[in-house]
Amino acid sequence: MSAPVRKAVIPAAGLGTRFLPFSKAVPKEMLPVVDRPVIQYVVEEAVSAGIEDILIITSRHKKVMEDHFDRHTELEAALEGKGKTAESDIVRDLANLADIHFVRQGEALGLGHAIGTARNHIGDEPFVVLLGDDIMTAPVLKGMVDTYANHGSSTVALMEVPMENISSYGCAAAQAIEGEDRVVKVTELVEKPSMEEAPSNLAVMGRYLFTPAIFEEIANTKPGVGGEIQITDAMASLMTKQDMLGFTFSEGRYDTGKKSDYLRAMIDFTLAREDLGPEFRELLVETVKREGLV
Repeated sequence: MSAPVRKAVIPAAGLGTRFLPFSKAVPKEMLPVVDRPVIQYVVEEAVSAGIEDILIITSRHKKVMEDHFDRHTELEAALEGKGKTAESDIVRDLANLADIHFVRQGEALGLGHAIGTARNHIGDEPFVVLLGDDIMTAPVLKGMVDTYANHGSSTVALMEVPMENISSYGCAAAQAIEGEDRVVKVTELVEKPSMEEAPSNLAVMGRYLFTPAIFEEIANTKPGVGGEIQITDAMASLMTKQDMLGFTFSEGRYDTGKKSDYLRAMIDFTLAREDLGPEFRELLVETVKREGLV
């Protein structure tokens, strides 16, 4: 029987250059989607998949993320003093979402390096990795945890993308598994291949589940694309020793590090809110009419 998956790693140490000048002073993971920062959605996703212990990889410029998940007793008291107990509970509950820890990645040496800094914290346990600027509304992580429980193998989230976009992602070739609908066996991994070199249009999408053996592969991985230690290269090495599976999905992902996807998330999440959706929908209709788009 496979060991339970209790721990998560959230790499969130990047510079966020696609959101400059905002991200000069504020981490892109703190971008608000309605009234919650992106990183909170990611943490809540991990918790909903049964994760109890979360390690967030940060840098010296991102202490605000630590503050967000810490107690703010003065604010709580001020809200309670004004009779705003619901708001006070929301603020207080942030510190109780999970057992949340932080460690700094001293240098930006790639995703593989960032995950490698979690080795002492994770120990000899399976764990999940969630990219800190990816929001998932589909139960992808829960599906991956269930897949591990059934098969005991490292698992990666995979989604088909247009072939002309494959060079922006890690790319996987995969084989069907008899009796499985969404789970495939990964046979090849390539980091950001050209369209001509890509083995498929299956892209690795921001969610990973690893056995602890990945740490040794990261330690032995040389810098690759961009001079960084690529997790895809470490995964390819691990595949020579252990099976790797893919959990496929087709919708429910928002890459909030990309401006157009961030705006899409803002629209979709606002429309889904009972308190904001109806009024916002009317505003969108008025805007579309005013701009002559219908």
